[in-house]
Amino acid sequence: MTDYGHDLLFGLFVTPSARDAQHVLDVAATADRTGLDLVTFQDHPYQPAFLDTWTLLSYAAARTERVRLAGNVLSLPLRPPAVLARAAASLDVLSGGRFELGIGAGAFWDGIAAMGGRRLTASQGVDALREAVTIIRDLWDTDTRGGVRHEGRYYTMAGAKRGPKPAHDIQIWVGSYKPRMLALTGAVGDGWLPTVEYLPDGVASLPELNARIDEAAVAAGRQPAEVRRLLNVMNVRFSPTSRGLLSGPPQQWVEQLADLALSHGVTAVLVGGDDHTIAERYAAEVTPAVRELVARERGVTGPAR
Repeated sequence: MTDYGHDLLFGLFVTPSARDAQHVLDVAATADRTGLDLVTFQDHPYQPAFLDTWTLLSYAAARTERVRLAGNVLSLPLRPPAVLARAAASLDVLSGGRFELGIGAGAFWDGIAAMGGRRLTASQGVDALREAVTIIRDLWDTDTRGGVRHEGRYYTMAGAKRGPKPAHDIQIWVGSYKPRMLALTGAVGDGWLPTVEYLPDGVASLPELNARIDEAAVAAGRQPAEVRRLLNVMNVRFSPTSRGLLSGPPQQWVEQLADLALSHGVTAVLVGGDDHTIAERYAAEVTPAVRELVARERGVTGPAR
């Protein structure tokens, strides 16, 4: 049983379809209207069927009022860290502190290379991401005097001025699956953002992978609870009978989400489907009950936030 004690977040993993751009925006608006916490968009800049994720994030931020937004996850090889840091801080300021930075080391290297990105091995991608996180945080740190200097294997900073300062403490959520990436997540990340369908044994994989993150966090002098655990669940549906994780009646969703939080420390769940009805039912019939159940199990007065 692992509960890291974080507040609960519920949101959507929306496909940034260029053909259905208005639908994409409407789903984001539904999340905002119904009180969900997060709207996230996958990022594949080499995929012409998708809207550019950064442009979409900016436009969606302007079309919403309270929901937080994030890439899920942004492709670092095609988004230089210094530019990404300034863009993230700018969007955070413009949205009133509603942006979080989901980031990944890169995948689909043929597509990345076709767009002019540098082709890296898996190991090189991990090292490049570690350098990038350092640069991003340094550029956000406007309280430190002097420019940002970094002489790395993948990125160089030669005294870049710091800023702008984000409107809030932007979280860096890392998409990771393999041992070295999990270790990086524990050492420097603010959150772990995998997709359950990509885990080798689904939810059953979480104890082992959480342990790798925890060990890396402790080795880096951190507490495991400093790393929020998030989870994408793509194949979801409401139905009268149980068909698996988040596929069944609302009460089943409630019990499964509460178990994810209390047994596996997963306190942010982003569901796929691109469906208004799923978003509305998730917000109205599931999330309040999960908050109540988790708060009761934690012995907290009032719903878990």
